[in-house]
Amino acid sequence: MRAALPDPQKGRRQLGLALYLLGQLVGGGLLLLLFLAPAVFEQGACSTMCLGAALALPAGVVYLTFPRLLDRYDPEPWYLLIGCLLWGGIAACGFSGLINSLVGVVGYVAEGESTGEILSAVVSAPLVEEFWKAVGVWGVFFFVRREFDGIVDGIIYATFTALGFATIENILYYSRAAGAGQLEVTFLMRGVLFPWGHPVYTSMFGIGLGLARETEKAWVRWAAPLGGYLGAVLLHAMWNGSATLADMAGEEGGMIFLCMLPVWFLFVLTFVIIVIVLVRRRGRIIRQFLEDEVALRNLSREEVDLVASAFGLLKARMKHGRLGAEFVRAAARLALSKWHTLRAQKSQMHTYSMEFIVPLRQHLAQLRQQIHQQR
Repeated sequence: MRAALPDPQKGRRQLGLALYLLGQLVGGGLLLLLFLAPAVFEQGACSTMCLGAALALPAGVVYLTFPRLLDRYDPEPWYLLIGCLLWGGIAACGFSGLINSLVGVVGYVAEGESTGEILSAVVSAPLVEEFWKAVGVWGVFFFVRREFDGIVDGIIYATFTALGFATIENILYYSRAAGAGQLEVTFLMRGVLFPWGHPVYTSMFGIGLGLARETEKAWVRWAAPLGGYLGAVLLHAMWNGSATLADMAGEEGGMIFLCMLPVWFLFVLTFVIIVIVLVRRRGRIIRQFLEDEVALRNLSREEVDLVASAFGLLKARMKHGRLGAEFVRAAARLALSKWHTLRAQKSQMHTYSMEFIVPLRQHLAQLRQQIHQQR
């Protein structure tokens, strides 16, 4: 029988769920009202919307394989990942769409069409879209803190939220492009060359929250998320600004865009390398904080090697099925709980992670016994 792990933050989790559902309800209503309902009454809009969905949804599923491959050592709960994905695709899109549209209208009325476009794309979109995506990532950080261990988790949750947002946004862009006869170019740009724009932007905030989770310094816990959000806004504004400038420059805009391509690809490559380094660091942390479990005879050396392996979860699942996968997850969670506890003790702070250590050890002992009985 599975050991019951403590849940000292049950009330906070329930409040988070209620706020999440409320946000999804309001944001989903806005999304329906602003973008989906008009398609019913506009001639040909339904067919182009379906075409956009047919292009964007399968691509979105493919893009999700990258964060899942990175999330190997201590995979995040599926319900949180799906929750982030849906928050980005529904609530964040709905709230952002309303505000961006209002800003565009105000700019158009005040100074004309070009001003409205610049305000909406270069000012409003980066500030507003990154804020509402960040709300979803922060929700996991604050309301489900025991599942948010550090920088890698921040990147994973941010990537899922951003891919949900980008997928719905792509449906809308593809639909409009199909109606204007520009679908091929739009799909090439958004679906092939630059599918990682939103994930990279929002990951800046995820990194900030991850630093706040890992640090022992009080000022970093406040400064890192704010700096991450500002970094996300800056990157988003730079990209939207260059694209808007290229559109407005006519023939010369092509050269501006071509100059941005190598810079963008270099940045994405650097980001991917940093993420891989951070993922490998997590494996080393797990190994380090399981070493004393070998001395206590709670784990064997072979079991620690398995848990700290990049593909340990897959190996355990293939060999022992569900029990093997649960064993690896529990061992990784034990190591990370001990890591959080040590950092909290150094800072003379309380952490709920300490309360998971003994139950996780008991759970591991039960799983080991069940696995041995299988042999």
